[in-house]
Amino acid sequence: MTEEELQDCLQRVVKGDQQAFTLLHNRIRQQVYGTVSLLVNRQADVADVVNEIYIELFRCLPQYDGKRPFGAWLNGMIVRQCSNWNRRSWRRLRLMIRSRENVSEVLHPGADTVLLAEEQRDELMQLVSGLPPKLRSVIVLRYYGECSYDEIASALDIPLGTAKSRHHKALRKLRQHAAFTEEDDLKEEWPCLPRVN
Repeated sequence: MTEEELQDCLQRVVKGDQQAFTLLHNRIRQQVYGTVSLLVNRQADVADVVNEIYIELFRCLPQYDGKRPFGAWLNGMIVRQCSNWNRRSWRRLRLMIRSRENVSEVLHPGADTVLLAEEQRDELMQLVSGLPPKLRSVIVLRYYGECSYDEIASALDIPLGTAKSRHHKALRKLRQHAAFTEEDDLKEEWPCLPRVN
């Protein structure tokens, strides 16, 4: 869907066109669901937050400024709704981690490579879920949403420099936590190794 088609679709949704809403929903559902699932910790919460986002979308769409990119506007709404949900629920913002129980017991040739990649991904997701919400939002938008710094700044309603500094700070924290995790793993395997400063 081109930008012109999207703007036309948005105008038709505002006027109550059900077919236009179906087109819009089909275009944004993966982005909405995927981003929310990375910002909220329980599957039941994801469905509730996604519903709230669509309600907010209908409520705010008439005020949407067509000169702004729709994706950045939508990302801002998603992040705000997730933050509101977590604040109301008194839950810490965490990412969903796939259960390792789902891994098949039958290993096929090359499965160790797949399992190792899944394990590394799960460990990274755990590290990201430990970040403070402001830093986590930037990381999710940058790497999952594939947003530029300008889009992140627009979505979060922060200055460009703040988006860049939060990104840098988040990466630094992830590197620090990854180093500690690696050191702990080495200690478990080789308890005789001295602590390295």
